[in-house]
Formats: sequence, structure tokens, C-alpha cells
Amino acid sequence: MVPSISVDPARRRQVAHALSAVLPERAILLDPEDTRPYECDGLAAYRQMPMIVTLPDSEAQVLAILRVCRELQVPIVPRGAGTGLSGGAQPLADGVVISTARLNRIVRVEPYARTATVQPGVRNLAISEAAAPFDLYYAPDPSSQIACTIGGNVAENSGGVHCLKYGLTVHNVLRVRVCTIDGDVVELGGEALDAPGLDLLAVFIGSEGMLGIVTEVTVRLVPKPALAQVIMASFDDVAAGGDAVASVIAAGIIPAGLEMMDRTSSRMVEPFVKAGYDLEAAAILLCEADGTALEVAEEIERMATVLRAAGASAITVSQDEGERQRFWSGRKNAFPAAGRISPDYYCMDGTIPRKHLAHVLERIAQMETTYGLRCANVFHAGDGNMHPLILFDANQPGEFDRAEAFGAAILALCVEVGGTITGEHGVGVEKIDSMCVQFSHKELEAFFAVKRAFDPPMLLNPNKAIPTPHRCAELGRMHVHGGALPFAHLPRF
Repeated sequence: MVPSISVDPARRRQVAHALSAVLPERAILLDPEDTRPYECDGLAAYRQMPMIVTLPDSEAQVLAILRVCRELQVPIVPRGAGTGLSGGAQPLADGVVISTARLNRIVRVEPYARTATVQPGVRNLAISEAAAPFDLYYAPDPSSQIACTIGGNVAENSGGVHCLKYGLTVHNVLRVRVCTIDGDVVELGGEALDAPGLDLLAVFIGSEGMLGIVTEVTVRLVPKPALAQVIMASFDDVAAGGDAVASVIAAGIIPAGLEMMDRTSSRMVEPFVKAGYDLEAAAILLCEADGTALEVAEEIERMATVLRAAGASAITVSQDEGERQRFWSGRKNAFPAAGRISPDYYCMDGTIPRKHLAHVLERIAQMETTYGLRCANVFHAGDGNMHPLILFDANQPGEFDRAEAFGAAILALCVEVGGTITGEHGVGVEKIDSMCVQFSHKELEAFFAVKRAFDPPMLLNPNKAIPTPHRCAELGRMHVHGGALPFAHLPRF
């Protein structure tokens, strides 16, 4: 855990005075009782009280804040709903938080173009609700979709249980309007099938607030399928369940969703949601088919055949929309349900090649013994994005440190098998050291070059996501001498 750092009161007064000249009083939070809700995001183990929080309600106000901060050399942390899980929205003691919560207007829905244009503070689910009268919806559906905002989704390149078929945020956003640190407004992408020039939109999506502040987003909408059904397949062995995922994809089937939960996850969520999960299975897979009734019936039959051949001990198919929603509700509530069996949990986010799912699950089981902590495994299994929930008690001395080490070891394992340290949660402050495991000195310098091109004074969300080569060098020397497992493959500079 990082101790909270205080800031020079004179500096705080200087910045507050400058901001009060360009913002109404209601848009500036200074009192600790008002700023404390912003001290962390969903990674609550890391906290820092912000110097000042701003709540702009227009693009003009965002630009004004950026100009003040650039002139006074004040670092800026953008924030959406604060549902992120990597500390990307953790404030800085000497910085200003720009919350986009009040930029929450749905600008327009274009049913014929199948697009929606919204401000960044609009909730993910609210886009689908606005598009519902036209039988359209927004496909990316993170587990936090009732609360998370589209601006945060853009920052983290969020996914969800249906990202296998319909893609991540980057595949569903057509255009973003961005305020730069220079006080300019630029548009990346466009509403046409392609945009001229370099694909800077893809660079921006997933950049974790380090390149600019989003003020408007145009997203792609897709038609609601006529029907959707889910298979719940039970497996007596976790490794067999992992192998079954690869078998489904190898058979040429791309389900609308393909998720995996181990027994620990199923048993912690079932009393909470009553989803109807098989609590005796070592692992369950949730495989969804959507489309016309004929398409769904054919795909369900094909998936069931593959799953039985892969060793499924039981197969249950949702019989109505209510049962389908319950199956998914259990998966989407896995994180909050962890509180039923553990005082605290640490949610990891790594991505691996599907063919290594079984191997990685076996290694994680071994790590439970090594670190003396339980781990509940939930996966966006279809695209190899894993979310191990490491269970611990922060009140017990040393347990959080072990949880962090356990998490770092899982991320190092992801890299070892050809994967990556994050899939959709971002790097933030949580995985910044693990970036040293995955990337070389030259690669990190290339990342910094992109940031400098957008943000020459390096004021936007600094010290997040990209570690300095010096940090990696120090970390490497420390762990090479200490012999710690997670950093055995650190580059040496």
C-alpha cells in the first residue's frame, strides 16, 4: 500500500485561485470531506488524497482547466466513474483530478447509421438503453456496465463477456473528440468506414488518460439478436474445462460469449445471485449463441457436441431469457460476491493464448500453496483474458504483500507463455513494475515517445502505465539479487 502524501498549502491555494477564475464555485472541490471519495478507484488498496478535484460540465471548462494546469505545471488525473481496477484514476498529491461525471449527455442516436454520440460521463448501459427503441445496443459490456462510463471504457479499452464475438471498445468506437494539454480540440477517427491518415484513434483508445481528455465519443451500435441462448457446461477437472475452450474455437465456432468459472467462483457467487450453477463441477463454461432461432439452434447443437467430446460431465441450456440473464448475472457478479468468502480480494487481469489455459490454471493452483492464499478464477476464456481473484485479509500482517507477490507471479506467467500483463483493466499503478517484465528498454522509450508527442510537458496522468527504464533497472537489480520469482526475466539496462 502507498502512504498518502500531503501537499504544500501555498501551492494548493495558488492553483485553486487560478481555477476559480475560470470555473464556477460548484465545479471545484477543496474540502477533504468532498475530495475523499476521489482518493482511489476500484483498486482501493492504493489511496492518495487529491490536491483539488474539478467537475467541469462543458468542453470549454475542460479546456480552461487544462490551460491553467499547463501554465502552472500541475499534473492532471482524468477520472470517469472510478470503477477501474488498476489505479489508473488514483490522484496525485500535487495534482488536479478532472472528473467527467457531469459530461453525461447523450448527444444523438442515429438509428440508420447505427451510431450513438455521447459525452464521456454517459454510463455504458445507458447507451444501450437509449438505443433500445430502435432495436439496437452497444455491444461491449464490462461487468461494471451499470456504473462505468464510456470515457473510462475508452481510457482502458474495456471489454466484457461478449467481447469475443463483438470486440473490445477499440472495435466499437468510431470517433473521439479530445482536449489536448495544449488547450486544443482534435477529433480522431470519423463516422465513415475509414478515416484519413494514421490510425491515431487506436493509439488513443487504451491510453489510460495519458494523451488527452475525451469530451465526446461516437460508438457503433449493433442490432439486437432475435434470440440468444447459453450453454452451461460442467467439467470434473479445471484443466479439461480450459482445453474445452480451445476446442470450441478450433471447431470454427465463435460464440457470442465464452466464459469460465472454477468451483471456488461458482460457490461464492451462487448464494448471492442464485444463477443455477453446478456447484459440484470443478469448472463451468458459459457459452452463448445469438442470432435467428435457426442459427442459435444450430450453434447450440455444435457447441454441445464439441463440449461433450472435450469431457463435459453435464450440459444445461437456458430455456428462456430469464434463465439466460441469471447465468450471466452470476458471472458478472463474481467480483462483488468475493466479499462473501473473503474480507478482501485482489483482481488480476492478464491475457494468454487459449491453448495454455489448462497449463496456466494448474500453475495458479500451485501458486496458491506457494503464497498461502486462495484464488478464485474467472475468465473471458474465449479470448484468453483471465481475472484471477486472489483472496486475502488486509488485517492480517503480510497478507496484502503476499497477494501482490502472487499477482505479480501470475502476470509473469502470462508473459512466459506468450501472453500479456493486461487485457482490459489497464496498467495504471498496479502493473507498472510488471511492464518491466514484458518490455525492453527500447520498447518503453517508444511508448514514452508517443506520450511526448501528445503531452510534451508530461502532465497527463504521469507516473502511470509506462515505467521509466531507470525504474526497471533498479527493480531488476533488486530482484536479481533477492532472487524473487516474478521478476526472474527482468531486462537489464
